[in-house]
Amino acid sequence: MPIPADPVLLLMGAMAGDGRCSALLAIAAGALACIAGDLIWYELGRRKGARILRVLCKISLEPDNCVRRAEEGFSRRGAWSLVLAKFVPGLSLVSVPVAGALRMRAGTFLLADGAGSLLWCSAYVLAGRIFHRQIDDVIAILGLFGKRAALVVTILLASWVGFRSLQRYLFLRRLRVNRVSPAEAHRLIGEGRGLRVVDLRHPGDIERSGQKIAGALVMAPQDLRSRAHEIPAAQEIILYCT
Repeated sequence: MPIPADPVLLLMGAMAGDGRCSALLAIAAGALACIAGDLIWYELGRRKGARILRVLCKISLEPDNCVRRAEEGFSRRGAWSLVLAKFVPGLSLVSVPVAGALRMRAGTFLLADGAGSLLWCSAYVLAGRIFHRQIDDVIAILGLFGKRAALVVTILLASWVGFRSLQRYLFLRRLRVNRVSPAEAHRLIGEGRGLRVVDLRHPGDIERSGQKIAGALVMAPQDLRSRAHEIPAAQEIILYCT
């Protein structure tokens, strides 16, 4: 499920430190659960491609950035970017279906994802075991024992999602100030006035959709400054992305 699992692993580690469970069993159970869930998302990404990525983008609260980082990671480091992906918030959610959408071989995916799951679970469980006394104190302060546990956890999760949603809303509200509708853009292009359209989408997005605005200049966002000379200064500019 797309909810933070890190605290659960820390709690398991703290329980292991208190002698209430086995750290090795907690790591094994966590890693197997990760791999089982990731296999489902990998297969959905392989079968549904861009459609499942759009769904996950809405869940991640940082849609375009997460997908782009996952694709860039695969292009630079290949399957081994999965080993560290789980340590990066947001990236852990989209990297697995992106691997499926990019048609990564199942055997390669299992090897890299298994290594990443084992490393991630081990790190958090062992950290919980080492700092179990401090974690016990935090749990007691927050009231995570007994009947209040579900309420406190729900409030913490709702606060986190609410904060990220507010960030996204404020960003989109600022963006709308300078936004142009597709119909307006089509009219401006049709008038033949001095206009330059710049496509800022990731090459993977363009390849998956198979479409772009005719005559648009394809450029990565980080290259806007260095390639600014390719855009005539006297022209009006329309930027578009995912």
